[in-house]
Amino acid sequence: MENSKVAFQPALALAFEQALAHLEGLSSASVAPTADLATVRRRLARALGESGVPAEQVIRELVRDAEGGIVGCAGGRFFAWVIGGALPAALAADWLTSAWDQNAGIYASGPAAAVAEEVAGAWLKEIFGLPAGASFAFVTGCQMAHVTCLAAARHCLLARRGWDVEHLGLSGAPPVTILTSGERHGTVERAARLLGLGKQCLIDLPSDAEGRLQPETLASAFAAQGGGPVMVLLQAGDLNRGAYDPFETLIPLAHRHGAWVHVDGAFGLWAAASPRYRHLLRGVERADSWATDGHKWLNVPYDSGYAFVADSAAHRGSMSHRESYLTHASEARDQMDWNPEWSRRARGFTTYAALRELGRTGVAELVERCCRHAHELVTGIGSLPGAEMLAEPVINQGLVRFRDSRQGATERDHDRRTDEVIAAILASGTAFFGGVTWRGRRAMRVSVCNWHTADDDVRRVVAAVREILG
Repeated sequence: MENSKVAFQPALALAFEQALAHLEGLSSASVAPTADLATVRRRLARALGESGVPAEQVIRELVRDAEGGIVGCAGGRFFAWVIGGALPAALAADWLTSAWDQNAGIYASGPAAAVAEEVAGAWLKEIFGLPAGASFAFVTGCQMAHVTCLAAARHCLLARRGWDVEHLGLSGAPPVTILTSGERHGTVERAARLLGLGKQCLIDLPSDAEGRLQPETLASAFAAQGGGPVMVLLQAGDLNRGAYDPFETLIPLAHRHGAWVHVDGAFGLWAAASPRYRHLLRGVERADSWATDGHKWLNVPYDSGYAFVADSAAHRGSMSHRESYLTHASEARDQMDWNPEWSRRARGFTTYAALRELGRTGVAELVERCCRHAHELVTGIGSLPGAEMLAEPVINQGLVRFRDSRQGATERDHDRRTDEVIAAILASGTAFFGGVTWRGRRAMRVSVCNWHTADDDVRRVVAAVREILG
């Protein structure tokens, strides 16, 4: 034991010291990286030596060489993409997860990891208002949550037509169609590709002015189908304004046509925790599967995504595998029955810790606070001279555009001006925003889902943008 302490303590103590220094400095440091690509490469791309280096030296030099190449997304002024921070309990649990180093593939290789995941999964279903009997998987992120859910959908829809896709593959199988809206996320396309369904299976339907798929549009799409297996993918919080599809009408409509309904709730599913916003999800519990992330609004460290499937038999049938050398549990939950990974990190510990730290009320307050800050940022920046609000947030996402003040300026000039202002904000280090082309126009996306973000951050960022525009 003493030898282990001697081996680990110097490097771990240094890592702890540097981690605290990083977290404490987030409020004053530049949010954007300050070192360019060439600099970071020059520092890190050293030749691999024949002899090893002491662990403490490795960590000390890693911190030194990474300086300026770390984005301040763990702090309260990062608004470019939907990236949360890390709650204290979640971060500490993540460190313990690395120290415990459990292979959380089956109960036998990590009993506490399996049970923590089992309990946290049940808590999440309660928060989201999903069926108690739904199965679930803890995966790397919403990308693999989509893959997991759509694999279950593929299993179910093709089994109804007498096709065992796990045994026979897709060659010769009835072609599957995915009906969705043009507001869908790119991870859906990647899921279709990974599952062998191909990009051509996706039919992007037009949404209304509020970014929602309407029943008459979906009904017309079904009328144009030839009766083959269909998945319908709905949005619970789209990427640009946080719009929600009308689940109460769309899900029953899809089910009347025998379709599987999957809900992309990467961050928007968390609105279910809030008494103020949960009405946006009315009827979502009637879907067949749901995907969301923990490393967004729950504020656990990357990587953490969740997949939920109402038909647990289809879920297990698409994933489970048995080997004689493995010790499979008869009463406990073997995680590999529900996950695409075999060897996997025990990511249930961080979710368990975050939910215990926050409690139901804390999750609701976090959601509502982020939504308020997003609204204040979008309306505050959008009201500045030279700026306009393009999309007011439904929840925590919104859009702002910057206009070229020259007489006769074109839409292309406004696009250029928008990208220039975003670049100037990043160069100032005050905040980190990203750009997007939305309905043919460039805009600055505003996304808030970090527990660190405070009123002072919002005031500071609006003031900085005002100065840049001036």
